[in-house]
Amino acid sequence: MEKFLITGGKPLKGTVKISGAKNAASKMIIASLLTGDTVTLDNVPLQAETDIARELVTMLGATTTLDGHVLTLTTKSISGKSVMDVTRKNRLAILTLAPLLHRVGEAFVPMPGGDKIGPRPVNFHVDALEAMGAVIEKVDGGFMAKVDGRLKGTRIELPYPSVMTTETILLAAVLAEGRTVIKNAAIEPEIVDLIMLLQKMGAIIEMGAGRHIEIVGVEKLGGCYHKILPDRMEAASYACMALATRGEIFVQGAKHRDMVTFLNAVRRVGGTYEVTNDGIIFRGAATYNGIKLETDTHPGFSTDWQQPFLVVLSQAEGTSVIHETVMEERFGYTKALVDMGADVTLFENCLGEIPCRFRDKNYKHSAVVNGPTPLTAQPLVVTDIRAGLAYVVAALVATGTSEITGIDHLERGYEDLLGKLQSVGADVTVV
Repeated sequence: MEKFLITGGKPLKGTVKISGAKNAASKMIIASLLTGDTVTLDNVPLQAETDIARELVTMLGATTTLDGHVLTLTTKSISGKSVMDVTRKNRLAILTLAPLLHRVGEAFVPMPGGDKIGPRPVNFHVDALEAMGAVIEKVDGGFMAKVDGRLKGTRIELPYPSVMTTETILLAAVLAEGRTVIKNAAIEPEIVDLIMLLQKMGAIIEMGAGRHIEIVGVEKLGGCYHKILPDRMEAASYACMALATRGEIFVQGAKHRDMVTFLNAVRRVGGTYEVTNDGIIFRGAATYNGIKLETDTHPGFSTDWQQPFLVVLSQAEGTSVIHETVMEERFGYTKALVDMGADVTLFENCLGEIPCRFRDKNYKHSAVVNGPTPLTAQPLVVTDIRAGLAYVVAALVATGTSEITGIDHLERGYEDLLGKLQSVGADVTVV
């Protein structure tokens, strides 16, 4: 199995071009199942997550062609109702329920897989589809769903603005009979980009004030061309590398509007940035100061930004506090950072102001980080995408050479990570 060898201590400098957003591309590939016409996606990131999504829709009858970063998908008919072989690799399978119910009236999906960052409940998805008329039964290994005729539009208020549940409802509502209203919907940039794709396909979708989305179902959707937005998670990852190594990286393609909260954190900790027409330049500083962070759904500080940013905070003067309110078990990666020399203590208490779902539930979802602390190279094992990126950032800072295994997780989320790291001067090889 391949692994990274990273020798740290060198400021990174140069330009990195950001790929298309993984969290948008994979969902759009699933959305192509809603029509028998051709959907063309541009700026598709070339990494394992989108490969899995392609494999999934191919299993269901899609024909796909990839030319550079342009992916064409045509699903003239659905040839399968189950995606058992690939869905243990991630959570995408749950999103096929709505397209399959529309196209063939039934579907089977297994329990979702994915990264080891806490339970991934599917009850929100099930409850929403049942409210729209689907009959869903939990069976051995997963869920069997059926619908008699068309799904029916309804009013759905989510108990939490779940991204994937919002996506499930959108995919269900666009071809449902009547009007669907989603209250407390997720409004991440990737959700908005999916809405733009669905509109191009013929959907009627309106975003109202607050977290309000209204969809009027149509009889049929058609094909279209759509260019996927840049990946704000990847952009933040390279920004953290620039800050942590006290370097300077021009993150080409990064969008200011999608990173406002992250940029505020950069400025508060003592880093600097410069917004240009083509991206954002991130510059490290000689010293940083500790800050308080709370993750939240968009427009809050993304949970996927938290891990690499914690490494930056380990190099800051004083005490920092991170309150994780999105994923209950997302701090597991910090044990390895402590082994490298970071001073991180986890607490079950809510060390923040945001009303938190995990209060009194025995999850260690708050972290106190004291710094600055020197980091020393250690063997590191990646268990999820963003934690793995945090390990990369830590290895770039550390004295000595770190061996990072499990890089297949990184390959799921980052296109050409090795090449991009080397292009900004990182001392990294694959063995």
